[in-house]
Amino acid sequence: MKAAALAVLALTVTAAAPAWAEPEVERLYTQHCAACHGGDRLGAIGPALLPENLGRIKPGETETVIADGRAATQMEGFRDRLSEGQIKALAKYVMTPLPEVPAWGMAEIKASHLVVTDPASLPKAPPFKSDPLNLFTVVEGGDHHVSIVDGDRMAPLYRFQSRFALHGGAKYSPDGRFVYFASRDGWVSKVDMWTGKLMAEIRAGINTRNVAVSDDGRFLMVGNVLPHTLVALDAGDLTPLQVMPVAGDGKTSRVSAVYTAPPRHSFVVALRDLQEIWEIPYADDAGPVINGLAHSHEKGLEEGVSAQGRFQALRIRVPDFMDDFFFDPGYERVMGAARGGGKGLVVDLDLKRKVADLDLSGMPHLGSGIVFHKDGRMMMATPHLKEAVVSVIDMTTWETVKRIPTLGPGFFMRGHENTPYAWVDVSMGPEKDALQIIDTRTLEIVRTIRPVPGHLTRHVEFTRDGKRALVSLSEKDGAVLVMDADSFAEVKRLPMSAPIGKYNVWNKITYSSGTSH
Repeated sequence: MKAAALAVLALTVTAAAPAWAEPEVERLYTQHCAACHGGDRLGAIGPALLPENLGRIKPGETETVIADGRAATQMEGFRDRLSEGQIKALAKYVMTPLPEVPAWGMAEIKASHLVVTDPASLPKAPPFKSDPLNLFTVVEGGDHHVSIVDGDRMAPLYRFQSRFALHGGAKYSPDGRFVYFASRDGWVSKVDMWTGKLMAEIRAGINTRNVAVSDDGRFLMVGNVLPHTLVALDAGDLTPLQVMPVAGDGKTSRVSAVYTAPPRHSFVVALRDLQEIWEIPYADDAGPVINGLAHSHEKGLEEGVSAQGRFQALRIRVPDFMDDFFFDPGYERVMGAARGGGKGLVVDLDLKRKVADLDLSGMPHLGSGIVFHKDGRMMMATPHLKEAVVSVIDMTTWETVKRIPTLGPGFFMRGHENTPYAWVDVSMGPEKDALQIIDTRTLEIVRTIRPVPGHLTRHVEFTRDGKRALVSLSEKDGAVLVMDADSFAEVKRLPMSAPIGKYNVWNKITYSSGTSH
């Protein structure tokens, strides 16, 4: 991505500190918080620190998070560096509203839009001999770059500068030709996989969660944490189409995640501050979801149009918040879990109600779950962010059939249709250098490997054929480690700067059962 294009799009939003704030509190914030949360508190690597953005967290919890950190995030604790009084002052500071939160609606979004490359100038065929559907994008968090890697030769094709603090999850057009990135500070970028050229960019929000691509390749839906909106974009040149306020019952909500559900031709949205799931159809023949507002006779279900325009949302009431979710293979049911909850739930998108509870403690990372067949039944497995275990769930009965002890809490799990082995990291615990490999036929750990002893390894992604597993050595002078999927031995190492996520085109566009969607 060319530096000149990035410079043209550079945008800084500033806001004055609260009138009561003393210079000492501002100094503490600048010293300890600004690098991750922005000097203006509007977010950077970490989320915006504003009361309207912190949602369900209570003032007392804010002090605890500052002192002890937050599990399953990069938020470290400051108890050993700050006094109790300083922690209380910082907690009060971040829970105090800014005099004015900058507006970020359609006018601001349109003003940020830039088309960089004419699609007519792109080659009609790949300018390389390798399989274009076996390419990878690697997000390098160490110096804010992206590498496009040839999965046949295991060599980088292109490397370009990215926006600051990309969300790890890259999304592809259905044909695999283009890749879309969303940064934490709201920028959405489109890049040509065959040439590495930046096509277009737009800032869809101030603090963004993630982006989804419609299965027909026509639309993007961006989920924002600040402001509380969903933004629909034309996937061709990122022209903004609609801004949807995320609101209900007199409240607004941050977006937890937005995904596409291909068989349903819709986007499905989890909300962090409302006990609802939204489904947004995008097919031309979908029509309005419903005329006006209607209430179901079934307790707890409300259907309604969330906003006027091309995209309208069906609101489904659920009995808990959904911080994370996972689809069954048919995209008929959603498995969900809340960050602080001790269980999960299953919501049927056709029946529009909860149909089962899940025995899931320890904050499961459902977004990193995988599915596989065992004894003729479909199983789902997920790591946990607060507990040293992998849970295996029967997707017919929704019962937890096994809890597999691991060396520590994990963040990422991956499998592939062409291998019986699922790989899980334990990077949220003390043994960050370990990867554990589970045989899905026996539900037993068959190998623990330490590719680089003493160094953080995580996030596995397979090649198109499942014969190689790529592992991130997630440190500043890190690498992508290419591992043999049968012997688990390293076969090649590609130097990278703190690689975060790696995403194979084929596995993503075919919705492989072993990778995230």
